Amino acid sequence: MLSIKSFHIMAMVTWFAGLFYLPRLFVYHAQCPESDTLGRERFKIMERKLFWGITTPGGVLTLLSGLFMAFGLDDRGGWLYAKLALVTLLVAYHVWCGALVKTFARDRNPHDHVWYRWFNEFPVLILVPVVILVVFKPF
Repeated sequence: MLSIKSFHIMAMVTWFAGLFYLPRLFVYHAQCPESDTLGRERFKIMERKLFWGITTPGGVLTLLSGLFMAFGLDDRGGWLYAKLALVTLLVAYHVWCGALVKTFARDRNPHDHVWYRWFNEFPVLILVPVVILVVFKPF
């Protein structure tokens, strides 16, 4: 039988995999020449499927299982509220990625590939402190 914690970890890995890979697709899409219409259409399909088929379901399942586990906690110290604040930032990043998927779908990309390389680093800045908060519960 799969525990809720194991399920949560699997969902979180799925969500982060999407959040790490989707901006990488944006980098490649932004580098794709205007003349390569077949390549640009292929990136649009990949971005849409990754966002709606993997990243969003992983995010929803992560949030639901995380909330389920949080309600069962006796220790709701400051570490939990700090983690929830970081997860809220991650949800905002996820929504921003969805907006960028739509922007690329309309061929209205406002950024170059370098911007997307920096954009791609944000989930790491959230993942590391979240893991530290969960493992050490410092507050």
